[in-house]
Amino acid sequence: MQGWIDTVIAFIERHHAWAPWIMVIFAAAETTAFLSILIPSTAVLVAMGALAATGAIDFLSLWLGASIGALIGSTFSFWLGLRYGSTVLTMRPLSQHPEMVAKARAAFTRYGPVTVFVGHFVTVFRPVVFLMAGMSGMTLARFAFWNTLGAVAWAFLIPKMGEFGGDILGWLWSYLA
Repeated sequence: MQGWIDTVIAFIERHHAWAPWIMVIFAAAETTAFLSILIPSTAVLVAMGALAATGAIDFLSLWLGASIGALIGSTFSFWLGLRYGSTVLTMRPLSQHPEMVAKARAAFTRYGPVTVFVGHFVTVFRPVVFLMAGMSGMTLARFAFWNTLGAVAWAFLIPKMGEFGGDILGWLWSYLA
């Protein structure tokens, strides 16, 4: 899997104009039920933030791309939960991780719609929280509000961590060299 991530990052280094579109794809995969378990998108999003620290890529375009992707993936998952309900949870790979479903249900019971916001940041919730929002009968307007807040904040924070790490490495490199 690491070789695959390295290939994507090398592609981005050579083709800067594709960076926002790649952010859309990986952020959508990270927030879509099923895909978020299978595709290690966070590593790519953090690495792209590190590239922004070098000045090779504009951070704003990364943030916009990741925000759009996160909104697409999470809204699609909400729709799946709304349309297909608990049938989706019996499918692989979610059926192999019942603890994720149990934790997401417990969070919805305790915290309500704020769980959608938090779900963007908690790895164990991300594969199922948006499905659970749809299954719980949450209105689209309420979901859209909390989801937009969470998606935009998550899309900023994840690449920003990579950019911050890249800045620290650059500072260390210049200090030690």
